[in-house]
Amino acid sequence: MFEQLFPNVDWEKAWEKTVETLYMTGISLIWIFFIGVLLGLLLFLTSKDNLWENMIIHGFVASIVNIFRSIPFVILIVLLLPFTKIIVGTIIGKEAAIPALIIGSAPFYARMVEIGLREIDKGVIEAAQAMGAKTSTIIFKVLLPESMPAIVSGITVTAIALVGYTAIAGVIGAGGLGDYAYLDGFSRNNNDVTLFATLVILLIVFIIQFTGDYITKKIDKR
Repeated sequence: MFEQLFPNVDWEKAWEKTVETLYMTGISLIWIFFIGVLLGLLLFLTSKDNLWENMIIHGFVASIVNIFRSIPFVILIVLLLPFTKIIVGTIIGKEAAIPALIIGSAPFYARMVEIGLREIDKGVIEAAQAMGAKTSTIIFKVLLPESMPAIVSGITVTAIALVGYTAIAGVIGAGGLGDYAYLDGFSRNNNDVTLFATLVILLIVFIIQFTGDYITKKIDKR
């Protein structure tokens, strides 16, 4: 059926490029989750009237987050080429795209985590403090569980943006469906390949959104 709809698609290569996109998205997302949660917690805890109030640290972290969140991704990839070369050993291929994907997306997710933490009723935190709970206990027993729906919703939005970033990275040699659509589709005037790559990216996005929404509804007790 698909062979008839897209007769000019190299199916072996199409599968390879799809796997590359899933690989870049999956590996990056794991790192983004942990880095984003850590940065989000740090932004929240060091802000005014919170447990680790420190406006110097808060201002520094906020500045770093804002700077990297504001740089257009395609420019960020170019700026990070020397760093990528040191870390990965190459500036071409799916491995080379991962540092830029992480650095470009983690600050965005960190802000979403911070917003989720700010939505927690301060009375819950104060009650935990009044009971003598340690900071670590408050973080793992109060802050993270209470903000989990926002954290999951945030990682869902970030994952969708990340799929788009992998397509951009593909255009400049990182592999994946973006690379496939541009080199084998657009450059060769092969509309079948371009359309196929677009549909697969849309399918991945729909699956991510459905999964994220389902998990969020399951854990949201409000």
